[in-house]
Amino acid sequence: MKKQLLIKGLCTLALSACLLSSTLPAFTASASEAVLDTGEQFTERDLLQEADTTDAVSCTLTDGEDIHITEEGVYVLSGTAADVTIYVEAADEDKVQLVLDGVELTSQDYPCIYVKSGDKVFVTTQSDSRLSVTGSFVSDDDSNTDGVIFSFSDLVLNGTAELTLSSSENGVVCKDDLKVTGGSYDITAGSKCLEANDSIRIAGGRFTLNAGTDALHAEYDEDDSVGYIYIEDGSFTIQAGDDGIHATTIVQIEGGSFVISAGEGIEATCIRINDGTFVIEASDDAINGAQKSSVYRPTLEFNGGDITIVMGAGDTDGIDCNGDLVITGGTIQVTGNSSFDIDGNVSFTGGTVIVNGQQVDTIPNQMAGMMGGFGGQIQGGNGSFDGQFQGGNGSFDGQFQGGNGSFDGQFQGGNGSFGGQHRSGSPSGSRWS
Repeated sequence: MKKQLLIKGLCTLALSACLLSSTLPAFTASASEAVLDTGEQFTERDLLQEADTTDAVSCTLTDGEDIHITEEGVYVLSGTAADVTIYVEAADEDKVQLVLDGVELTSQDYPCIYVKSGDKVFVTTQSDSRLSVTGSFVSDDDSNTDGVIFSFSDLVLNGTAELTLSSSENGVVCKDDLKVTGGSYDITAGSKCLEANDSIRIAGGRFTLNAGTDALHAEYDEDDSVGYIYIEDGSFTIQAGDDGIHATTIVQIEGGSFVISAGEGIEATCIRINDGTFVIEASDDAINGAQKSSVYRPTLEFNGGDITIVMGAGDTDGIDCNGDLVITGGTIQVTGNSSFDIDGNVSFTGGTVIVNGQQVDTIPNQMAGMMGGFGGQIQGGNGSFDGQFQGGNGSFDGQFQGGNGSFDGQFQGGNGSFGGQHRSGSPSGSRWS
């Protein structure tokens, strides 16, 4: 049976934290201001990488002895132990800082750190530490406590050393806002590496993430107006069975370096990349603006950065959006069968786009696998059409008309039909009449 060790704080921290609004701004792809206010993501204390341990409480971990923290304060933890959980059960206004000073914890089926209550909890890695859960997680009453670090309160990870997490399910789970402002993180998880309900906000750090499903995941299944990811800087090496970076509402990236190998590299309703270096290898879509939230229109916006995308074979898209695409700057290189698949409007006013080694002046748009029909018209004077319309059970009921143009494309469908006409002055290529 575990022994219970109760620790009460000896000091009250004078530092305060600003309350951040949980209301997300409307996403307008053409707006000059940032979607997420870059000045309101972190407090001063969030960004401090060293704790003030002047009046801290120190504790050496022992096998089978849980730690219960019930008051605001700074707690320095050290030692190697098995079958131990560090509980934080503080008042709603309390801020608690856990300083990991060479901690090694192993648990069979329960979080190593479990935050039940408190205003905000900081986990500061002072010396290299390692936390792992090796077996299947068990629930705490109605709560599915399925992370090595599991928190119901705001959680901040920072520090000057490396924190290694190993989990049969998730690495870090936060039911509120999760922030990472510094330190190094090596996380191997059977499911997700970093998961939060309201937001994941990263100011910096080094991340090596190996996830069975998503590496970074922000989603609250009871409210699709929240769940965003904001990344200011950092170095990321990601391998994921599903998505590298996944958010319900917004992914906004201001900088950093990213090497992602995943089913989908980045997925959210709205994705804005202002800077950063990206190398993405994907077996589905590399960057996908999908309708995850009912509050926002799917939009992809590229204002800067250097993005290299290499796609797998088959029905894959380099950049896919169910809404609009805006490119104002940066360099985008896509290698693959389908470079862009955009359902809405396209605005390409700046930057460089390279498709399969060739720089392009307009965005090529692949519309594949459509189940509906195309009822429009393509008309030109002395132009040509070199694209492809491909569908499963679709039909084309429109008209191609040109002066001295040519049609060198292909219409292909499973059970489709072509009910329009093709007319030109001096045509070449295929013809329907």
